[in-house]
Amino acid sequence: MPPNSTANLSRRDSKVHAGKHGRLRAAGLVGSSIEWYDFFLYGTAAALVFPHVFFPDAEGINGILLSFSTFATGFIARPIGGLLAGNYGDKLGRKPMVVISLMGMAIFTFAIGCLPSTGSIGLMAPILLVTCRFLQGMACGAQWGGLALLLSESAGPKHRAFSGSFMQVGVPCGALLGNLVFVIVSTSISHEAFVSWGWRVPFWATALLVPVVMYIQLKIEDSPEFEALKREVSEVSAHKPAVVRAPLWQAVKSNWKTILLASGTLSATNCVFYITIAGALSYGTTYLGMDYNSMLIAAMLSTVVAIPVTLLGGRLADRIGRRPVIIIGGVGILIWAFPYFALINAANMAMFTIAVSVAAIFQSLVYAPVASYFGELFAPQIRFSSVSLAYQLNAIIVSGSTPIVMTWLIAKMDGSTVGIALFVCATAVITVGCAIALRETNPKEVRQSPTAVPGEHLHANSIGG
Repeated sequence: MPPNSTANLSRRDSKVHAGKHGRLRAAGLVGSSIEWYDFFLYGTAAALVFPHVFFPDAEGINGILLSFSTFATGFIARPIGGLLAGNYGDKLGRKPMVVISLMGMAIFTFAIGCLPSTGSIGLMAPILLVTCRFLQGMACGAQWGGLALLLSESAGPKHRAFSGSFMQVGVPCGALLGNLVFVIVSTSISHEAFVSWGWRVPFWATALLVPVVMYIQLKIEDSPEFEALKREVSEVSAHKPAVVRAPLWQAVKSNWKTILLASGTLSATNCVFYITIAGALSYGTTYLGMDYNSMLIAAMLSTVVAIPVTLLGGRLADRIGRRPVIIIGGVGILIWAFPYFALINAANMAMFTIAVSVAAIFQSLVYAPVASYFGELFAPQIRFSSVSLAYQLNAIIVSGSTPIVMTWLIAKMDGSTVGIALFVCATAVITVGCAIALRETNPKEVRQSPTAVPGEHLHANSIGG
């Protein structure tokens, strides 16, 4: 073999790997975007349509409250889906859980679009709605950990945060798509037609997720790190299980402090995100008399801002470490909390847009490194379970409660936003404090080594993490 043929083969293999991972990133981005599109789509429908379709006998605000109570069911179900997927994902692999969760999301979201109204089948209609929403929430909860690990573990050691950020971009993309499709459909037909059948079209559009699922199933290999783990442990002892038998229990037993700290880092980003897409819109219309559609467009613009910032945050986390990026975002939220509400209180659309767009920058910096950082904090044997538990724990505590807390605080303080601004500051302090308390998985010595893998030095030869 000629002297340079090995180098040529190495470069060729590198290009092949880069091509495969580029396709994985694209599949992850599309899959995550449609998944979150499905999840947020329900929120829009719950506000605009479901009170008329599923709760027609409830008067005024009661119908909306009943509708939003079904929306909250998804947040309750997310941790359950995350824990189940984590437990089996640490045993069977990342890809099977991703395929199952994405397919489940497609099926249950499509089913919501097919549900008959209460006028057709009576009480069974809202019961079926709650059931589909619960199963949809479980699928959403199962998806995050699997897709995050599949993307980050399959990437090169110097590009894991950037690769994981492609999945994180799915949240703003999904929120943007959900609102955009609803706006297009609702403005294309009459209000009567929209309430009768038009609202179903965005739910049926989730069928586009099926080709993505089939591509991942047929063309994408499972995480090389998980496959290596199975081979490594199997070689040690033919009688020893290749994976931990009870990964969820092992994760809680050995890493409960790290799980709680990791979960805490999400506090500020989840708080600000759900204030922007829910709480601020309700406050603006109720207390400031602002136009809902105009504020919705501003919120959509903030998600457009979040997309490139999330990718930039992932790139920065590969270059300067995971914790610095999270801390920068958390400090930014802390500083911006009071100006955020001051601008909103101006009751001016330009000021409102600036408020939510700047908040989206800081919120995205906190969120960007999480997909890779959480996985790197834990040993591969219990990684899926630990990551899912950390992520979904904050979702149910902060994400689901923030709009309620905001509404309650503003009502208690006679319309003042000082209380909710202090609440945002508190979540920012929690985020920064937890990030400082956690270990850095991508320190300078790892970044400078061409072969060092982020996080590997934290749990070498450890089953418990």
